[in-house]
Amino acid sequence: MAQRKAQIKRKTKETDIQVSLNLDGAGKVSVSTGVGFFDHMLDHIGRHGLFDLTISAAGDLHVDAHHTVEDVAICLGQALREALGDKRGIRRFGFFIVPMDESLAQVTVDLSGRAAFVYRVKYRAGKVGDFDVELVQEFLGALAQNAQMNLHVAVPYGTNNHHIAEAIFKALGKALRQAVEPDPREKAVPSTKGSL
Repeated sequence: MAQRKAQIKRKTKETDIQVSLNLDGAGKVSVSTGVGFFDHMLDHIGRHGLFDLTISAAGDLHVDAHHTVEDVAICLGQALREALGDKRGIRRFGFFIVPMDESLAQVTVDLSGRAAFVYRVKYRAGKVGDFDVELVQEFLGALAQNAQMNLHVAVPYGTNNHHIAEAIFKALGKALRQAVEPDPREKAVPSTKGSL
């Protein structure tokens, strides 16, 4: 299997983003977005996915974190799609359940080439520190759209906002790791269509 790496740069009037992704890394992560809680969540994707991930983002945080979070998701989704190439030999599907103290998150992915996003999560309050929890949904939706994957996220129970979000991001890293893994028995693109 060829090296599965990608580098994405995106600059707008609102943000300046650079993402480097190696799907076959060791979980080495360096993230700087100016949004501390978001950095913490992105670290979980790389660490638990065993991806080498570098993200640098400068955004209009004087407005709020929305543009930064969404644009990082756009770039990370594009990097994931590019690094996967034609998806020959991958497992394609990934599913993981992660407990985080009193919270439980279930994340399922299908690297199908079609974007779909389902989000069944309820929070007890609107923020974790200064971070708007609604941005978790914005991030995941933009990630699914730009990676062209099905992404289903459900939290059947949980009371602490930090724990809910952290469980989601850990489960996402683990589910993506499963989905992008080479399958030693799969020699073709894992689809009856012959392409994804």
